[in-house]
Amino acid sequence: MLNPSPEHIIKIDRLSKQFDGIEVLRDINLTIKKGEVVSILGSSGSGKSTLLRCMNWLEQPERGVIYLGEDRIDKNPLTNKPLKHKELAKLRERIGMVFQSFNLWPHLTVLQNVMESLVHVKKMAKAEARTIAEKQLEKVGMSHKLNVYPNMLSGGQKQRVAIARSLAMEPEVILFDEPTSALDPELVEEVLTVMQTLSKEGYTMVVVTHEMEFARMVSDQVVFLEKGILIEKSDPEKFFTNPDSPRVRQFLNISE
Repeated sequence: MLNPSPEHIIKIDRLSKQFDGIEVLRDINLTIKKGEVVSILGSSGSGKSTLLRCMNWLEQPERGVIYLGEDRIDKNPLTNKPLKHKELAKLRERIGMVFQSFNLWPHLTVLQNVMESLVHVKKMAKAEARTIAEKQLEKVGMSHKLNVYPNMLSGGQKQRVAIARSLAMEPEVILFDEPTSALDPELVEEVLTVMQTLSKEGYTMVVVTHEMEFARMVSDQVVFLEKGILIEKSDPEKFFTNPDSPRVRQFLNISE
């Protein structure tokens, strides 16, 4: 069994997940340190997004253990029982999530979208929440759109607002589930630039992506899944130039 350490944000031990009796993740082991950027790659249907969703318990695995810092995300260590709703909600405050479909509230302005969780989850005064929201929107280059509604934004702008919303909660780790896959090609770069800046600032990030150049430039670890199995895990230089797995070489179109 894993020995959780505060220097590790996430530790995953022998994680397995099924849907309708079909195993989509099998015996995944992964350690993510503070300040690391980990890119998860693989073909469609390989289990990448499911692995990400298990990390904040949006999907519950059949087997395995996940730690967030020193805390298990499945059980209360004192009672050895599943976490109650309030306990799980408190834990999820420590994990940011950025979805490919943005998940902004259409009836709220950009500023209100970022303030919402601060006011209603963290019970923060509106003035303080506004200050934090404005700061994070400035960080992602969206301070000029405070009073605009999501339907007036481009996809890239929506995703930057979603990133600001996650940053405002001061999470210990941010999970990105294919954050550029719903964007037109010319809008991808503006989102990747924001994410690259966050990596330089020391944010811990786990990114499911198809953007190979981003993964190569920004990652500390690159993970490759194939049919729910983690078949390659290495630093980006080795992964993109000399991977061990023939399947990864095929995926990257590296000739023998």
